[in-house]
Amino acid sequence: MANNDNLQKLLEEVAEGKISPERAAKQLSEEYISGYAELIHTKLDLHRQHRRGVPEAIFCAGKTREQVLAAVQRMDSSRQLILCTRVKAEVAHYVMDRHPGLTYDELSQVLYKVPTPSPTPHGLIAVLSAGTSDQPVAEEAALCAELMGNRVERIYDVGVAGLHRLVLAATEVLLRARVVICVAGMEGALPSVVAGLVACPVIAVPTSVGYGASFGGVAALLGMLNSCSGGVAVVNIDNGFGAALTAHLINHVGEASNCETKE
Repeated sequence: MANNDNLQKLLEEVAEGKISPERAAKQLSEEYISGYAELIHTKLDLHRQHRRGVPEAIFCAGKTREQVLAAVQRMDSSRQLILCTRVKAEVAHYVMDRHPGLTYDELSQVLYKVPTPSPTPHGLIAVLSAGTSDQPVAEEAALCAELMGNRVERIYDVGVAGLHRLVLAATEVLLRARVVICVAGMEGALPSVVAGLVACPVIAVPTSVGYGASFGGVAALLGMLNSCSGGVAVVNIDNGFGAALTAHLINHVGEASNCETKE
């Protein structure tokens, strides 16, 4: 839902002739009444920030570059966090050339713009990856969690084939974390090990990394679902964004409701 600052800026833009009264009236109707913006191809949920504490993320796989650009422009007019996932480099550069102020992370394929003022990060989400090949999914989780307003620490390449790396590199961080995201392919054993060491929730992310019998991540998914350690929640294969959102919601449990003023 639009706030008073956004309303003030919108009225100023009308007064300065930057946008027409008709366009401003349409935007006010979308942001204060219907709660969504009707594009030709997309209905953008403008009230999700109000309901859930984070705005709608734009999943870009399968969208044309023109569709991504239109969605980005409309989200930016509402001065919300712009978070686009699974953005190919060619699409990202097309959008950035036509809408300045965006940042693209090629590893995670995330295109984003943080609103002003940006959320103050707090809590701690630890993001672990089993291997280097899992890092694109791990980085999607880590970056999305940061953009939502969480402190994040990354600990990569600590898979069970060299378990001493996990113990030596991650113990201190794991003990401070409110949530741990574990990203692993192959047999997906890392979350079960980590969940046996920590008191906080563990979110397991299977990746499609592995040899033939990994079945594109199904082996890791089933291994994580069958974890012998309790407190492990599992998201879909390669779903770094889903893990980030779940971790964010856990990290913010106990805060004032989204309908109230947050610190």
